[in-house]
Amino acid sequence: MVKVVPILIDEWTAIGVEVLLPKTTLVAIAAGGGYIMCGALDVQLLNDKLKDREIIAGRAVGVRNFEQLLDAPLESVTDAAAALGITVGMSGKEAVRLLAKSAS
Repeated sequence: MVKVVPILIDEWTAIGVEVLLPKTTLVAIAAGGGYIMCGALDVQLLNDKLKDREIIAGRAVGVRNFEQLLDAPLESVTDAAAALGITVGMSGKEAVRLLAKSAS
């Protein structure tokens, strides 16, 4: 099952995507030109093999739903996300704020 929902962060609306798979749930929240995601995101791959795409993304581990993803500290971020000011340890919510602001 796939669930897509609006997620309000201050005056911005992000898009939450949840994919229920056998033995795991993928959770992501997109805003502006980037996204944050659960531990299934391979940040190293994005930084190395897909560097030319300059993907703005962050990864939080141990999360199973949107609320946990917004509350959790980011465990890793892409180089492009770091250039935008998104840092390791920042909450998912703060990262989504920066993503939304960057699109304004």
